[in-house]
Amino acid sequence: MNIQGSVALVTGANRGIGKAIVAALLAAGAGKVYAAARDVSGIERDPKVIPLKLDVTKPADIEAAAKIAKDVTVLINNAGVLDWGGPLEVTDAQLDRNFAANFFAPLNLARAFAPVIEANGGGALANLLTIVALASMPALAGYNASKAASWSMTQSLRAALSAKKISVHAVFPGPVDTDMAAGIPMAKTSPADVALAIVNGIQAGKQDIFPDPMSASVYEAWAKDHKAVEAQFAA
Repeated sequence: MNIQGSVALVTGANRGIGKAIVAALLAAGAGKVYAAARDVSGIERDPKVIPLKLDVTKPADIEAAAKIAKDVTVLINNAGVLDWGGPLEVTDAQLDRNFAANFFAPLNLARAFAPVIEANGGGALANLLTIVALASMPALAGYNASKAASWSMTQSLRAALSAKKISVHAVFPGPVDTDMAAGIPMAKTSPADVALAIVNGIQAGKQDIFPDPMSASVYEAWAKDHKAVEAQFAA
């Protein structure tokens, strides 16, 4: 997928990784980027950036966005939430919140925009997941589960959309220096570095993108012995 001249839509584009992805897409030559967020007031004004008010958990908002952004060829599902809590403590409300934003939202956006991207000759779809979709960190039980479910659905989307000339990419970042990860006591990668790796990965046709040193090293270890990584994360 060549980003040069493409039209992209990025969710959660007002801060963190989403904001950095918008900048990386523009740097790679995207012709237009719809920067979608619930609050678009913080989106930097640029002739190639179109602020798009969108709550990804509201199907009506998604339907309206698909009618506005009819020229999209790249969809990057970045918006998400994270709630703390182990499997015995996490509340039903937290589980609902995490699955609404992290699983149902990217699925509904894929359903809405796959016909748009296909009509425009094909393109790409990327879902921002997390390295803990592979091996769970118990204190993030609801977040892990929602992202793991989204990983499974991403694989199904990859199979379903291949005939429509839409490449599907799963992104597995480790800790990134954003507001969401502020409470995680680990070394973090900058959003700009992660965004660049995502855009480069899409252009290179990588189905699974590990955009930072921590996620790349964890995946290498997981591929060799996933039970060892599970035990490490559980501790």
